[in-house]
Amino acid sequence: RAPGEPPRDPPPSRAKNPKVANVSVQLEMKALWDEFNQLGTEMIVTKAGRRMFPTFQVKIFGMDPMADYMLLMDFVPVDDKRYRYAFHSSSWLVAGKADPATPGRVHYHPDSPAKGAQWMKQIVSFDKLKLTNNLLDDNGHIILNSMHRYQPRFHVVYVDPRKDSEKYAEENFKTFVFEETRFTAVTAYQNHRITQLKIASNPFAKGFRDCDPEDWPRNHRPGALPLMSAFARSRNPVSSPAHQNGTEKGEHSPWPGRHVCLGPASLAMLVCSCLQQARLPCSRDLCYCVFFRQSQPPF
Repeated sequence: RAPGEPPRDPPPSRAKNPKVANVSVQLEMKALWDEFNQLGTEMIVTKAGRRMFPTFQVKIFGMDPMADYMLLMDFVPVDDKRYRYAFHSSSWLVAGKADPATPGRVHYHPDSPAKGAQWMKQIVSFDKLKLTNNLLDDNGHIILNSMHRYQPRFHVVYVDPRKDSEKYAEENFKTFVFEETRFTAVTAYQNHRITQLKIASNPFAKGFRDCDPEDWPRNHRPGALPLMSAFARSRNPVSSPAHQNGTEKGEHSPWPGRHVCLGPASLAMLVCSCLQQARLPCSRDLCYCVFFRQSQPPF
């Protein structure tokens, strides 16, 4: 835009393909997510990668039963701040500007692509998704900064069979955000009530329920000090889009450098690249699409 020129209106968003326009999503275990959200949800990140609890699970409606769809998730910063936990007041406080942005990655559900009928017949669980604070991770885990807040986003992508489908990529996906699933990434739980709720509600944590707190692993004890990531890189800060609960999103998150901007157009390009490569993981030079097939006990 030339100096003095009035701002131009953004181009109108293209209408969504009917294959995704009528898709709706219901968050499973919403009551549990709400309970965590009221306390301030925390998710453990480790160098090796840790699964989320609660697990992100959804029930999907409105798909074309005979059409192919891919399901994926990404995580965007809630804001441009870093936080610390004040134990004397049992509250989170702003500790300064956010650390350098982590690489933007996308997690594909391992059953993708699949028919709409398959996705809709049962609850879809992202239980293979893992979070890490290792900037050098080469396992395809979602990379997050500890002591920063993040919002998970869920994307439904219609696999368009047309040869020129790249022209319609922006029309062929729909994004959903549930604000109750946002969380603070930590290397050790800060709020002891979060620790207690995780133990009480996680079926894989039953071994912790009947033992004394002093017998818990050191990094699970309430009040354990967070460990700062040893991998710091100079990157531009990430701006945070506004979020709406369970609604379609159209905001941009400008990841710096070669990492993927996951706004509508960029996500469309990312999906296009993946599909063009026979639905296999993309080159790291193009994006960070990864199929997860590892197994590791959560919590």
